[in-house]
Amino acid sequence: MKSENPRVSIGLPVYNGARFLQETIEAILNQSFQDFELIIADNASTDKTEEICKEFAAKDKRIRYHRNQQNIGAAPNYNIVFQLSRGKYFKWAAHDDIFAPTFVEKCVEILEKKPDIVLCHSMAKVIDDNGNFLENNDELYVKCTNENIKLKTDSQKPYERFCDIAYLPHSCYQIFGMIRSRILKETPLIDRYAGADRLLLARLSLFGTFYEIPEQLFFLRRHSEQSININARSIHLYTIWHDPSKKGRIIFPRWRRFNEHIIAINQSPLNRTQKIGCYLVLSQIFKIYWRGIINDLVIANIQIAEKIYSLITSILTGNKSSQNELIFNRIPKLGMTNLDLSQLSRD
Repeated sequence: MKSENPRVSIGLPVYNGARFLQETIEAILNQSFQDFELIIADNASTDKTEEICKEFAAKDKRIRYHRNQQNIGAAPNYNIVFQLSRGKYFKWAAHDDIFAPTFVEKCVEILEKKPDIVLCHSMAKVIDDNGNFLENNDELYVKCTNENIKLKTDSQKPYERFCDIAYLPHSCYQIFGMIRSRILKETPLIDRYAGADRLLLARLSLFGTFYEIPEQLFFLRRHSEQSININARSIHLYTIWHDPSKKGRIIFPRWRRFNEHIIAINQSPLNRTQKIGCYLVLSQIFKIYWRGIINDLVIANIQIAEKIYSLITSILTGNKSSQNELIFNRIPKLGMTNLDLSQLSRD
């Protein structure tokens, strides 16, 4: 049954997600709560993603399938599904994650009963390619999920919520919770820079509290093709994954992140005293950012030197040199010459 004004919108951005997509769509359609629409934004996939989506859409009228003419990057594709949504509540769904049949129902129940809650999510469990639980405590995703990390997102003090979301290590799985659409419209959504999902959560925390359902109803999948593998190796490449137009440009991803914290506080609905408390939190955040900020400057200077060297060489030799690539092989921790970004999941 399709509602003209569904109470819930579920947005599923995807790029070359055929491997897990069918299982994810089936998990969504099998929800006990049925008053929802599913919006799929296909980021010009080259595998069987389009075929899978069209097959499901032909069978279920709640599904709206949108395909981009070309790959526009992860962040814009995530935002498209929200811009096309109509529901009172909104949830992003990754093409490789799954959630229990009662997830949507229980989130809606909380949001209906508690108007001060801006985002409702459940406890999460990490799974592997085959859907088996990952219990290895050395695995980054496992260490930064649920019982291994406790965030004060239910605190009545905005600076505590903001601090924990922005400062403490966590896997950002809350971004796949149920969010009030009217609050989400007050934000820039997921912007075109690395770590924008964490900053969006930090922004939302300034509008109100989060609620965690004390049940493991959400299952994050950890596999070799996902975007976190880029982030673990290079924040510069992760920025390009979010926004392909930045490829070849001199960028300052850590500067951008820190500045976004300031903008988030300035644009929040908090009173002056509450904002001051959040600004004090920034002094703590700066302690973990300052080395990275300096690193951005070092990398930018090396890039400038490389571009000048390439320009001079091309003038002297008469050979045109490529100005489109970042010099990952010359910068510590950026040895990415063998990585093909197009093979990684770009939703």
